[in-house]
Formats: sequence, structure tokens, C-alpha cells
Amino acid sequence: MFSYIMLGTNDLTAAVAFYDPIMEMLGYPKAGRSDDGAAWGDLRSNRTTGFCIGRPFNREAATVGNGVMAAFSASSPEMIQQLYALALSLGGTNEGEPDYRPQYGEGFYAAYVRDLDGNKLAFV
Repeated sequence: MFSYIMLGTNDLTAAVAFYDPIMEMLGYPKAGRSDDGAAWGDLRSNRTTGFCIGRPFNREAATVGNGVMAAFSASSPEMIQQLYALALSLGGTNEGEPDYRPQYGEGFYAAYVRDLDGNKLAFV
């Protein structure tokens, strides 16, 4: 469905330091890097969804959209707990501890964090 997801950052160096270990745990390989952005995943095949962070193309400050969230698939509740703990250790903030959320469906287990720029992430 999606080719890639892009989130804005105002501090690319800090954002890469935050996302590199998370993407490694999720199994997304490093892809492109430039002075303006970074990417993980295979952006050429359209068989997977890539993830990108970067400075906005219009050179204005990156802002966070209310209601915008990127959700990453994890292989198990234990991995979700590990990703959540990792994100918090890297400076992310809690937006919802790992737990089952039956309101989203039977067996739905997730955790929510915000990255250093305030972008909301889910590990599902």
C-alpha cells in the first residue's frame, strides 16, 4: 500500500542516532543518507515500506501533525516491549505503555512513543 513514510526533523543528527538502533531492531537496513535526510528499508522494490526522516523540503521548521502516527510491525509482544524501552532510553517519551488494546481488535498489542521531534510512533 505504501512505498515509504516520511517524518520531519529539526535535528537530523539526533534523529538518526534515535532511529538507527530502532530500525536495526526492526530489521530495516540503512538506505540513503544525505545532509537533509536518512532512510531505512528497500526503497527500490515496492515490496516493503521504507521509512525516512528529514528536513522539510521547503526549509521551514518541521512541525508535528496532530493525529499523525507511524506504526511499525513487530514480531512479538516481547519485541514491542524491547522497542518501547529502547525508544525511551534514546530520549523518546511515553505515549502509551506496552499492553493489549482490545478496542482495536482481539490480540492487538502495542506501545506508543514520541521521537525527539515529537512525532508519534507505534510498535504493534
